[in-house]
Amino acid sequence: SSGINAEYGDAGYLGISKPVEYGGMGLDISYEAVAAEAYSHIDSAGVGMGIGIQCDIATPSLVKHGSEKLKELFLRPTISGEKVACLGVSEVGGGSDVASLRTTARRDGDEWVINGGKMWTTNGAQADWMCLLANTSKGDVHRNKSLFCLPMDTPGVAVHRVIDKMGMHASDTAEITFENARIPHDYLIGEEGKGFTYQMQTFQNERIYIAAGTIAAMDRCMAATIEYTSQRQAFGKSILDNQYVHYKLAEFQTELECVRALYYKCIDDFVAGEDITPLATMLKLKSARLARQITDGCLQFWGGMGYTDEVIVSKMHRDLRLMSIGGGADEVMLSILCKYMGISPDMR
Repeated sequence: SSGINAEYGDAGYLGISKPVEYGGMGLDISYEAVAAEAYSHIDSAGVGMGIGIQCDIATPSLVKHGSEKLKELFLRPTISGEKVACLGVSEVGGGSDVASLRTTARRDGDEWVINGGKMWTTNGAQADWMCLLANTSKGDVHRNKSLFCLPMDTPGVAVHRVIDKMGMHASDTAEITFENARIPHDYLIGEEGKGFTYQMQTFQNERIYIAAGTIAAMDRCMAATIEYTSQRQAFGKSILDNQYVHYKLAEFQTELECVRALYYKCIDDFVAGEDITPLATMLKLKSARLARQITDGCLQFWGGMGYTDEVIVSKMHRDLRLMSIGGGADEVMLSILCKYMGISPDMR
């Protein structure tokens, strides 16, 4: 909520990797990743997700390419927690297919006129502003898009509905509509036509953040399951004493450590200034898929209790299922990797 953002802002957590001159700490993304891991120790995973939108998903393009005016109007109050940010990319007709979005921003004198809508907008129901990706011209779908800072109280901007989800219940997800919403021409972030490229660059930050929280959550899931199965007795011994159970947990731990190594590699390379798109894509894919395996496998070992809302493992099962969908579905990650490998059919 906005109240939580204000508290985190006061503590400095919303600007860990943001410029000092706008209220941030000026540290690198490795410190942001540590914070993301810590947020996974909050039982309500939606809290960390909302903070991630604020820190690593809605603001990186503004930091890199925004004007001084926009940074003062939107970045500084976002870092302080005074304003809540959201990202407007996915739409009703296309989630992970960013190139196919239909929302338009048409130049009219000193203003941009925005029409269309956005879907699956985390923080959308409470946000003060949106980092909006919209088409500003026709032609090449990778060169006709631009990013904007859009105040959510702009006439013509409306929260069409708040979406009920199977998990992440503490995080609001909204459908937003735009009907002749007008914003000043200088609310454009960076150069016109560069929005798609800017957004693709931001996805590196997002994938590291998602993986950080997912890995830490899997650690918690494993620890809780080991504790429960060591105490729960059946047929004269603990559940953990069954060879299948402790062997399976050992297998999960091995997979988890492999993903953690890739996660650390991505952070080191990112801090060194390297393009980590392929590795970050692999990290997003593998961490999300492993989260599905671990939460489902661990839930099974809890028996009937695992199917209740009374234990953390069932909540993690619901919440972490999102990771193979949000921030780019698994299938999109595979498509990206195939292109980098030169094996995609449309490249041969």
